[in-house]
Amino acid sequence: MPNHSELQARLLAHDQSHLLQWWDHLDEAARHRLLAQIESIDFSLIARLSQWGDDSSSSSGELAARATPPQQLISQPKTEADRERWRTASARGEELLRDGVVGAVLVAGGQGTRLGFDKPKGMFPIGPVSQRSLFQVFCEQLLARGRRAGVVIPYFVMTSDATHDDTVAFFEEYHFFGLKPHDVYFFRQGKLPAVDDQTGKILLAERDEIALSPDGHGGLVKALRAAGLLDLMRDRGLETLYYHQVDNPTAIVCDPAFLGFHELHGSDMSTKVVNKVSAEEKMGVLVSVDGQTQIIEYSDMPVERTREVEPDGTLRFRAGNTAMHVVRRGYLQELVDQGRDLPYHRAHKPVSYLQHTGERIQPDPASKNAYKFEQFIFDVLPMARTALVVEADRAAEFNPVKNQSGADSPETSRAAICRLNREALRAAGAIVADDARVEISPLVDLTEDAWGRKLAHQTLADETILMP
Repeated sequence: MPNHSELQARLLAHDQSHLLQWWDHLDEAARHRLLAQIESIDFSLIARLSQWGDDSSSSSGELAARATPPQQLISQPKTEADRERWRTASARGEELLRDGVVGAVLVAGGQGTRLGFDKPKGMFPIGPVSQRSLFQVFCEQLLARGRRAGVVIPYFVMTSDATHDDTVAFFEEYHFFGLKPHDVYFFRQGKLPAVDDQTGKILLAERDEIALSPDGHGGLVKALRAAGLLDLMRDRGLETLYYHQVDNPTAIVCDPAFLGFHELHGSDMSTKVVNKVSAEEKMGVLVSVDGQTQIIEYSDMPVERTREVEPDGTLRFRAGNTAMHVVRRGYLQELVDQGRDLPYHRAHKPVSYLQHTGERIQPDPASKNAYKFEQFIFDVLPMARTALVVEADRAAEFNPVKNQSGADSPETSRAAICRLNREALRAAGAIVADDARVEISPLVDLTEDAWGRKLAHQTLADETILMP
């Protein structure tokens, strides 16, 4: 361990020597903890990020002014020719799955705080009848997809310090929901310190703890590299990665059509979008700027631009980001090998901290006192040689759980799951009431003859669960 004077000199060079203010009051374990955090910080990077002016959003405004609807957009099929394109893409995606070159990445670093749930969001019970968790829904989807393709699809689960231990314990408690433990890889996203918005000083959360926060889903590339998982993916022969977040239970994990379009177009990174329900909906939008595909956050898009319409009356900027992507593994490796880092975004936030007097300061939620920094995975898009945009069926594929009530809540998401399951059961020949609460395990394949015979003309009661 460096001695106090060596640490002091290192921090003094970056005007952050206050981090050692309580050093003499710390025991050995606390000193080790603080030292580990200090050594994890790139002080030159933090100094550069802290020096941004208040007009740092001007570049976003300039991008929005030059934005046009995405150029490489594949819309939902409307004609027979369209449907044939989708069938071809789906067939190609199925080939990729059978070849064993597909892996899945789940971003699961968030807590369920906004849902009134004090555990990792992936543990939230979303099943309308079974109360199965978000994690179970996704794992069973992946297991079913692998079984149909006759392969194992590895799952890479990015956690955070706040969710890691609970997530791993939850998977172990439920025996990885049928997946093999050696095919599930947990890795933690990185962290960056919060800084005082006036001085650029890194904030202390405790005498032996720096105020750190996750570095955003864009930290995925660094986190994969740090955990040695990019090399492991290569060694396992994985070339195509399906990426999704933990809050959308109707996402089609490793959707063959999506995988197929990505491959057929030689895309480095592809993104699924849905039509925004209104100009005011708070979704980032996919656009083209000077020929490059990228996402502009709703907060960076001027109101007058969000309200622009096409001649047919539809929103011009309607391609809403779903956080579902397919990315070429080799492309991520190229970014690492070339030392290309994603841009950092600065968020002005209220952050509690330990004052130099030892008093804990808890700012009012409306009083922003610090900057946090994070990276977004979609900033990979403008770096790509080819970035494809594929429109999803919103009603079928985008029913996230973000809010405790209202839109995008457990209530609306469970209602969507029931609706989709009723439609699937009716297509299989069953008779289902319009208000029936029904749930189908992802492990059930209704296209199998046995299920078709079983369900034909059968009337299903409310609160029905179909299990394999």
